[in-house]
Order: sequence, then structure tokens, then C-alpha cells
Amino acid sequence: MASVFEITARDSSSQARCGRLRTRRGWIETPVFMPVGTRGGVKAMEPRELEELGARIILGNTYHLFLRPGMEIMAKAGGLHRFANWNHSILTDSGGFQVFSLNNLRKVEADGVRFASHIDGSRFFLGPKESMAIQKTLDSDIVMAFDECTPYPATFEQAEKSLKLTTRWETMSREQPLNDGQLRFGIVQGSVYDELRRRAAREITALDFDGYAIGGVSVGESEELMLQAIDAAAPELPQDKARYLMGVGTPRQIVEAVARGVDMFDCVMPTRLGRHGSVFVSGGETIPVKAAKYREDFTPIDENCQCHVCRNYTKAYIRHMFNVGEIQAIRMATYHNLYYFLNLMREIRTHIARGTFEEFRKKF
Repeated sequence: MASVFEITARDSSSQARCGRLRTRRGWIETPVFMPVGTRGGVKAMEPRELEELGARIILGNTYHLFLRPGMEIMAKAGGLHRFANWNHSILTDSGGFQVFSLNNLRKVEADGVRFASHIDGSRFFLGPKESMAIQKTLDSDIVMAFDECTPYPATFEQAEKSLKLTTRWETMSREQPLNDGQLRFGIVQGSVYDELRRRAAREITALDFDGYAIGGVSVGESEELMLQAIDAAAPELPQDKARYLMGVGTPRQIVEAVARGVDMFDCVMPTRLGRHGSVFVSGGETIPVKAAKYREDFTPIDENCQCHVCRNYTKAYIRHMFNVGEIQAIRMATYHNLYYFLNLMREIRTHIARGTFEEFRKKF
């Protein structure tokens, strides 16, 4: 099945658009935020809660699932959907970012990377063929091509060399077999160099993937440079294919990327900050709900939020739960943060459809 992406509304003041992406498991309204379930589950959340929050697509990670539980168990389970009891769409990243974050534990070769497991030091090889085979076993709905995530900072020469390797590997990724209905997305690299971003976009789109991602951002560069990378790449990507900004980001960054024509986002921020007691409030700011100043604050996290946590609990109670080490505190903060991000996307879609996105954008 070929990817089907429809644009349903456009903003007159920017490149923002609403759309619908079809996978084997139904339509996904875009712009969309995808909760991160690295090891097969979104931290602190059950699948039924994610469904309740309105999530219709989550992420899994090739590298981590390859190491544990391993592909033998995953094959016996019948794929990641059955294993995790998630009936909606799943996007799996290729494992490239995780492998390249291993630094001294890896060796780059022409057809992939030899690396040592961060768990026990066991040696493995991961390249385009292996990554596609793993994602085929996982049977995810959207499969990401294997690329090299260019580190930051990098010289132009280093970024260009990395881009050549990415183009080679993504070409190989495009040629590997997948299951019927699995969609395959290419990834645009090029570091902070506009020329390389444009070149990458042209080279990768020539391979005719089902959708395209902008990768190699949020790796240490400034927000200005990140937005500059989007500005360089996005105009080169097909209008009729979904665009995915990998690993981003804050509410403000998401709104600005939507204005530049991006459709899909993922980030660990709502779950990671939730585990550490930081929660999002209106306007995209965070507050440290476990701080002592909320000890006698009997108001919800956010008066404007309609999530289950804000409708039923106070900052004082959630702060108490953190203070006494109750797991419930992490679940409450994570639930609220995920609701915030998913609701932000609903608001963005509504404003684009109504023609009021630019006013909404100014708030951020």
C-alpha cells in the first residue's frame, strides 16, 4: 500500500497545514505529536491511557528492542503491536541515532556500524539491511531509513562526508523488503549547513519514500540553527508527503516548525520532565510541581487544563506524592504532560482550519 497523505487545510500566513496520513491502522490527523515508547511502552503509561489521551501513533526504537527483548521473542509475539497490546499505529526509528551516540563503542564501516551493547558489551553489526529486517520483524506501520546522525558541532567537510554515507545507506534502506503495508520514510541530514540540507532533501526525495523526516536536529545546536535547518530543507520536500521533525521539542519549537510546514513530531520531554516533577502549563512553560512552594497550593496544575489529573487533583497532593516517593506522582505528571502536548496539537489543527493560526502562534 502506498502512503496516502492528504492536505485538508492551509494557513494563509505561513506554511502550516492540516492533513491526514493513512497507515494500515487508519487515518492520523496532522500536525501530530507521537509519544515516545523507546522500549515498547511509553514510560509510566498503559496503552489504554494513551488511547484515552487521544494518541493514535507512538514510537518504538529499533536499537533498544533489538537488544531487549530481541527479535526471537518479538517474532514469536507476532510483532510489536501484539507484544505491547497497542492497536493503533507505531513508527520505529532505525537505531542510527542510538548507535552513533555510543561514541567509543562503535566503528563505522561502508555498510553499517559495528558497536558494543551499552548493556553488556556484546558486539553487534547494524546497517541498512539489518535495521530494515528488524523493523520488518517489529512490523511497525512506519519504518525509518537507516542514516548517520551528524554530530554537532561538525565542519562542512565532516557534515558532507556524513551526508554521503547517509545517502548510500538510505538508498540501501529503500531496496530492502518489508511487510505489506509498511510505510518507509527517508531522513534529511546536512547538519547546520543550508547547502547540504537542500542537497540532502533533493537526493533523498529522488528515492521516492512514503514520507520524509528532518533529522540531525536538537543535538546541541541553538534553536535558531534548528529552525534554519528546517527552513532550508522543508521547501525541497514534496507537498504531498508527510514531513516529520525528529526529536523535537518544546511547545514553542513545535509551533514554529508547524509554521514551516512540518506535520509530525516526537520528543521524550513530556515523559522525562514528568518523571522529575516538572509539568507544563498554559503558554508552554513548566513549573516544578514537587517544589516546597506548592505544599499548600490546592489548585490544579493548570486551571485551563481539562485532563483527568487537573480535574481531580491539586498541586499540593501531587507534590506530596512526589515528596513521599509514590509512583503515582510520576504517573500523574506524565499523564498531564502528554495531555498537554496532544491537546496542543489539537489546538494547532483547529486554528489552522479556522484561519487563526498566526494569532495562536504569537502566544509562543
